[in-house]
Amino acid sequence: MERKPAARILIADDHRLLAEACKALLEPEFQVIDIVTDGRSLLNAAVAMKPDVIILDISMPHLNGLDAGEQINQKMPKIALIYLTMNAKPDVAAEAFRRGACGYVLKQSAADELLTAVRKAVLGASYLSPMIAKETVTFLINKGKRRGEEDHITTRQREILQLLSEGMSMKEVGGMLDLKPGTVAFHKYRMMENLGLKTNAELLEYAIKRRIPS
Repeated sequence: MERKPAARILIADDHRLLAEACKALLEPEFQVIDIVTDGRSLLNAAVAMKPDVIILDISMPHLNGLDAGEQINQKMPKIALIYLTMNAKPDVAAEAFRRGACGYVLKQSAADELLTAVRKAVLGASYLSPMIAKETVTFLINKGKRRGEEDHITTRQREILQLLSEGMSMKEVGGMLDLKPGTVAFHKYRMMENLGLKTNAELLEYAIKRRIPS
């Protein structure tokens, strides 16, 4: 019988040493096709390479993992998404699954958990780290409530907010998102209006408070 080709895996994590360690762990059994270190590069690599599985962190520069994963899931739903993160909050895990994840593994877990999650993903099954209460995550998923800031700002505005909070100018944000600076400014001021914020400092403070930790 002809052996089925090894699943093709793309890794996205801004901690390069950890990403390389994951690659070393997975390569005896799977094919790691690339490592990227930010959310924008992940979107481009996913479209170009069409991996079977993506292992991604939540906290990444330019575009966080939840937003990147959601966009990938909408465009290429057959790609399995496994989050590898330090974030053990059940509501964040639930949000990941609501946005299309099939696996959620904590970085502080045993290494074989990641292997288990990938094996399950290849078979179309899901995996949640035992360090997070499954019942709580299931309850939160069934509640169907998305994270708070989404009640007030759009997906595009969240992207702009993250880039502004990383210190980019409106011109630089426009260049990265292929938007005119005036369009970025429009989104920025609409955010401030919708959130009831009056200054750039208040918007930055909001971004820091809302930012999902790694």
